[in-house]
Amino acid sequence: MAAKIRKGDKVQVLAGRDKGKRGEVLRVIPDEDRALVQGVNVVKRHEKPQGMSKPGGIVEKEAPIHLSNLALLDPKSDKPTRVGFTTLEDGKKVRVAKASGEVIDR
Repeated sequence: MAAKIRKGDKVQVLAGRDKGKRGEVLRVIPDEDRALVQGVNVVKRHEKPQGMSKPGGIVEKEAPIHLSNLALLDPKSDKPTRVGFTTLEDGKKVRVAKASGEVIDR
């Protein structure tokens, strides 16, 4: 199955503590249907020192958020939209914003 949300996409959070926040997808974890989004679902973690290179302490970092709680931003209207698929004349399968019909993939 083709992924509707991919690394580098601009998304908006639809539900949860960070509802309404926007960010860029840093990484998608397909096995768990989750994604890391920049500045969203930030948690504090206690980390041990990793020798001289990395000191320990309390570190803030993004935690994965479920893909069902994310919506891709329409490139035309900059609003959340659902994602569909279509095939171009040259046979290439591309993602399409359902709201505007705009092709998302370059």
